[in-house]
Amino acid sequence: MGKIRVVHYLNQFFGQIGGEDKAGVGPQVKEGPVGPGTALQQALGEEGEVVATVICGDNYVADNLDRAKREILELIRRQKPDALVAGPAFNAGRYGTACGAIGQAVAEELGIPVVSGMYEENPGVDLYRKDIYIVSTLDSARGMRQAIPAMAALVLKLARGEEIGSPAAEGYLPRGIRRNRFAQEIGAERAVKMLVAKLKGESFTTELPMPDFDRVLPNPPVADLRKATIALVTSGGIVPKGNPDRIESSSASKYGKYSLEGFTDLTPETHQTAHGGYDPVYANQDPDRVLPLDVMRDLVAEGVIGGLHPYYYATVGNGTSVANAASFGAAIAADLKEAGVTAVILTST
Repeated sequence: MGKIRVVHYLNQFFGQIGGEDKAGVGPQVKEGPVGPGTALQQALGEEGEVVATVICGDNYVADNLDRAKREILELIRRQKPDALVAGPAFNAGRYGTACGAIGQAVAEELGIPVVSGMYEENPGVDLYRKDIYIVSTLDSARGMRQAIPAMAALVLKLARGEEIGSPAAEGYLPRGIRRNRFAQEIGAERAVKMLVAKLKGESFTTELPMPDFDRVLPNPPVADLRKATIALVTSGGIVPKGNPDRIESSSASKYGKYSLEGFTDLTPETHQTAHGGYDPVYANQDPDRVLPLDVMRDLVAEGVIGGLHPYYYATVGNGTSVANAASFGAAIAADLKEAGVTAVILTST
């Protein structure tokens, strides 16, 4: 077997085209390694060769997913690769989602190994971990030196058809795939040994990790709605016309705070949805369907509630990382608390 032909997928930033101002650039291909591809080539050594780099803007993929996948797949196909390396994307949500979507298409259509690299909270992980191998990385590009060698080692093993070990052994994130194996001890004996180790404070590794769910205690009910000030918050992406803060349609990196002064309801002329995860037609026809300002004004006029907070907060929940969502929530809550808001109506899609 000759050198393993590797195609490298990068976004506009790591592909050295530009930053957010170039996030809408369409797919293009460059011969050989580009940017972090140079380190990838070094890590592959004599066994592999980065024959081409395919580059595409994050927004282009997010806004035209099906089209982008077809175009990028064709560019990759022309290189006749043995494997694809996508990223690493670290904790960049749009980039990670793009790496996962393109990797999934390549694995299905071309039948070649695909390896990416992401931080565990990147939304691309949960979306595509069962479709491609995703090496665990730090949350930013400071982890590039660790990520690239791990991705190179894994893609070489996959391309050579070697047996792939456990996530802990190989450095990739668990894929939710369980394989039968023979053990020297029965399950009951192994479980008792783990229990004894736990009681002694010794280290052990469970064979069945349980999901970690947040437990959020509900607040007490509002004592008197007639004296309450209510705020509207939405993850449904309702923004002023033109999306002035450029909130992303997927994997949002920001939220917006917008005035409701002078509005009795929301219309297609004044507001729209920036959300890319649902059909926007009905929300754009009447944004009140997602952010019910008209009903809230009626409730204030009828004396059901004391008042409506003069600002609303909006972001896009589509693919947004848990870390970003938590930071948005904490910042919004602090602002509302300082403003003396009594309660919040949180709408989704």
